[in-house]
Order: sequence, then structure tokens, then C-alpha cells
Amino acid sequence: MSATCPASLDWPAIQTVVLDMDGTLLDLHFDDLVWNDALPSTYAARAGLDLPEARARIRDTLDRARGTLPFYCLDHWSAYFDVDLHAIETRLAAHVRVHPGVQAFLDWARAHGLALVLATNAHPRSLARKLALTGLEACFDHVVSAHPLGAPKEQAAFWRALHERTGFDPARTLFIDDNAAVLAAARAFGVAHLLAVSRPDSHQGPLEHPDYHSLESFEVLLAAAQDALGQRAATSS
Repeated sequence: MSATCPASLDWPAIQTVVLDMDGTLLDLHFDDLVWNDALPSTYAARAGLDLPEARARIRDTLDRARGTLPFYCLDHWSAYFDVDLHAIETRLAAHVRVHPGVQAFLDWARAHGLALVLATNAHPRSLARKLALTGLEACFDHVVSAHPLGAPKEQAAFWRALHERTGFDPARTLFIDDNAAVLAAARAFGVAHLLAVSRPDSHQGPLEHPDYHSLESFEVLLAAAQDALGQRAATSS
């Protein structure tokens, strides 16, 4: 698949844009600091482990829960590891950052009458913290956490519930996420337009998404959208 937003993306056919939060709108580096730095070091000190062993235990435990709703539940893991993950997120809040070009793209989408939906697996308290820090909530028609719906975005039940709540038309929806399993679930539900974020963490290298067109940046996405609609307007005039 293309390394950037495909020129063939049919913007006139799109009426709704559904966006993931962590890694898509927000730099995943914050979550890396929480889960791969602060949690292991705190857990190691509390459990009397060296840091490599603490990291390995956390990684193995999380991997067994991957793709399930508990995987994304800060309350669950706070109790499991006896570490206050909400306090850790609050302490590291200065590292919550919106990816470049996101605000400009959201402003453009709203100005062009597109419905905007934020769909995230993030815990509701984490979601509320990040929205308060970034001010992104005002950009969206719907903000939906998977937790009240009872299923993560990797599962069909989430997409059925999201459809019931927002009324989006899968055939006229663009969905953007950095998680291939989530993109696969959206595709199975019938979402017609899919983009995979190739650089969710600004401190890490790009990800390969062989089954999806990759989104290099929201600046690239906005330029492609403006160009596509501009060409259509010029052709129609």
C-alpha cells in the first residue's frame, strides 16, 4: 500500500470521519512514558524487582490481555500492579501532545460539513484528562469511549454500538487509526475508507501497514483533501 494518503481517496463521497485518539490525534510517546517507563519503575520498586524483570512481567501480562477491554482499563491495571496509573498520567501530563496538523485538519473538516467522531479505547478518566489538556473535544460531534459500550474497537460489538449511537454510514465514512487489528474490525463492519497512521510515536520509527494505506501526517492528509476538492470544484466550474 501507499506510504502516504492515497490520491484516490474519494473526499466527495465521505460524510463522516472517525478518528482514534492515542497515536492518531495524540503523540503515543506519552503512553510509552506511562506504560514502558513510569509503570515498570514504580512497580519494580514496590515489588522488589529489578527493572528488566519488572518490564518483562508487565509486558507478558499485558500481552495476554491485548485486544480485550481490560487491556485498556487503567483501574484494572492499577489494582493488578498496585500502582496508581491515574496519578502517573497526571504527573506526566505535560507530555500529552497533539500531532502536528491535527487541529488544522479538524478545523477544515468542520468547515466542510463533515461529521467528526472521536472513537477511542482509552479509559474514560484518561480520555477526560487528555481532552481537558488539549481542548479537542470541542471539535467533535461525538466523543465515544469503548468502556461504556462494553467492547473494544477490535470487536464487532463496538462498531455496532458506535453505529447505533452516532448513525454513521459505513460506506461514507473515513476511519483513521494506528492499530491494524482495529482497522480490520472497522473493515469487517463495512467502513469503506481506511487510513493507518504510520508514525503514532514521534520518538519511534514508522510502522508498516501492508494491508492499509498509511497516513504519514495530518498535514499530508489536509493537503490531499484540499487538492482533491479543489480539483473537483475547478472541474465543475
